[in-house]
Amino acid sequence: MRYLGLLLALGATVLFGALSWWAPRYFGLFFIIAAMFLVVGVRDLFQAEHALLRNYPLLAHFRWFFESIRPEIRQYLIESDTEAAPFSREQRGQVYARAKGANDADPFGTELNVYAEGHEWLAHSMAARKPAETPPRIDIGGPDCTRPYSASTLNISAMSFGSLSANAIRALNKGAAMGAFAHDTGEGSISRHHKEFGGDLIWEIGSGYFGCRAEDGGFDRDQFVERATDDQVKMVEIKLSQGAKPGHGGVLPGRKVTPEIAEARGVPVGQTCESPPYHTAFSTPIEMMEFIADLREGCGGKPVGFKLCIGHGWQFMSLAKAMLKTGITPDFIVVDGSEGGTGAAPLELADNVGTPLREGLIWAHNTLVGAGLRERIKIGASGKITSGFRMASNMALGADWCNTARGFMFAVGCVQSESCHTDRCPTGVATQDPWRQRALVVPDKAERVASFHKATVRAMQEVVATVGLDDPAQLAPEHLCRRTHDSEIQSADQVYRFLKTGELLVAGAQSGRYEHAWTRAQAESFLPRSHAA
Repeated sequence: MRYLGLLLALGATVLFGALSWWAPRYFGLFFIIAAMFLVVGVRDLFQAEHALLRNYPLLAHFRWFFESIRPEIRQYLIESDTEAAPFSREQRGQVYARAKGANDADPFGTELNVYAEGHEWLAHSMAARKPAETPPRIDIGGPDCTRPYSASTLNISAMSFGSLSANAIRALNKGAAMGAFAHDTGEGSISRHHKEFGGDLIWEIGSGYFGCRAEDGGFDRDQFVERATDDQVKMVEIKLSQGAKPGHGGVLPGRKVTPEIAEARGVPVGQTCESPPYHTAFSTPIEMMEFIADLREGCGGKPVGFKLCIGHGWQFMSLAKAMLKTGITPDFIVVDGSEGGTGAAPLELADNVGTPLREGLIWAHNTLVGAGLRERIKIGASGKITSGFRMASNMALGADWCNTARGFMFAVGCVQSESCHTDRCPTGVATQDPWRQRALVVPDKAERVASFHKATVRAMQEVVATVGLDDPAQLAPEHLCRRTHDSEIQSADQVYRFLKTGELLVAGAQSGRYEHAWTRAQAESFLPRSHAA
């Protein structure tokens, strides 16, 4: 049986060879095809690269073929509506329906197991409200900000031009302009495609300082000022880490540095450039606060903040201590969860490094509350958010607004083929191949981006109204319920500990993980107090 494929090819070659000798007009083509299979089989038998092919010439190719289409077979024929990862068919279907303006109602009841441990819901009120007619806005800007930004409660999370195609960036930004929400540039900086339709931009600055990069790879303040003062840039975001690969830098190979990407990032065409896993513009928490103040001055008083995936809790607290010591605070902090995933990453980092959004969000919120800083700083939540319920649940745990990346990718046509890193995206979303990205028609997809945003924010407002509230800012941990056991239900304020304002600053406060981490944190170093030089 091991050589069945080879023997069949040999037999077919002999048979069609004889028949083509008799009637070449009818059997010549079959002889050529059979001979080609025979040549491949003989090559398989004697090649030294693949053991499987040596033992199963020809047949092993069928194994690899079916293995290559396994994700599609699972996605379209086998997977359930609610259990697939990273996003279920039900989640994707909801985004597609809202993006198209179609009916997204779900008939015949939920498919979720509401008695499963970990199931969550928001407690509704017998005094429910009518949803507000206008979508809520969030004013972002602390006491040192002279040009605050009124943001939507849902915005496009960081995705760079280079990771996404030019047409995807154009569709996202046009949709943002149509729906009056913000578009985060990602660390690849501001490209001509971000500027074409004039949508509000959040300029993300990573450790590679693209767009404000000196020749030695460091930060160039003059370039920063030139770009950051553009009216289209509404906020500036320092990227410390991202959920997909926290603590990991990156290398952009020279072959990928096209003229368009080089123009956006401020690097030479065709030259490999690195994003180190750390910033060179600062090396301590105090220096980081001073850097934030310098950026805020350079951009003309616009909101300046930072994004991170929480790692060591005491390191985040060292930033809070630096804020207290210097009197400098960021205007906002975006907490990215380890479930984030638009960036290709080593499996170990994607699966086993970084804090999930919920725990990271609560840690950041509690730290700022406990340090008496929460009123000065807005918090955004980013990580696998595609529905109004996910928005509301994150707001109940401390977020002021939400960002989503993959939700908007679905809106512009992503089908979760998980081929983002291959440059062979089937829908033209995550590729630089001009023939592939032409499939993405910008005017049509921009309408879908705006429609998904509008419908999802509206769904969040409806959820908030059923809780009996007028505004999502009124959501609190007590509104979010979770089944922690077959017969036990707890609200989030029972599941998690939430600190009181200034609690970390009170001498002799109760001993716990927050207090222990607070004693290890120091404003002068990112190292714990016991290990600092």
